[in-house]
Amino acid sequence: MISSNICLLPQHIIIFCSFTDRGRCYWLKVHEIPESGRASRGRSIINLLDKEKEDNITAFVSVKEFSDDKYLIMATEQGTIKKTVLSAYANVRKGGIIAINLNIGDRLIEVKKTEGNNDIVLGTRNGMAIRFNEKDVRDMGRTATGVRGIRLGKGDVVVGLVVINRASTVSCSNK
Repeated sequence: MISSNICLLPQHIIIFCSFTDRGRCYWLKVHEIPESGRASRGRSIINLLDKEKEDNITAFVSVKEFSDDKYLIMATEQGTIKKTVLSAYANVRKGGIIAINLNIGDRLIEVKKTEGNNDIVLGTRNGMAIRFNEKDVRDMGRTATGVRGIRLGKGDVVVGLVVINRASTVSCSNK
């Protein structure tokens, strides 16, 4: 899997959380990421994590502190959404922890950090979208499965999750 994610991590960010398509969370302290020169090729984040071979990184979240007033919103390909308090991920083991319990055939596609009062937009491959307040999704335990975020038509899958300010306007397009 080729990823096109580039993350800028300021010095005050302490933890860099990675989430896999199989619902696991791994984190790495930012000071443990090796520095390299301007002309170097760099190093894949996958090589710095002790993850299973079958896991593919699908989302990154930078964390300054694991507080109880911030949340992680997760979306799966089959339309499940889950909200968990950020502090539930404070004690990650070297081999990672379960971030979401996935149904058979489902995979985690996106994870976003929120303040608890934003709107969530889920978009599908067939051009459908839904917008709702994140307060409509109750917060759950770390190993919970989540709730239905959007009903999908036959052959449709969720392709994106966006967290926006309540007063924002959204424009969606389908190619």
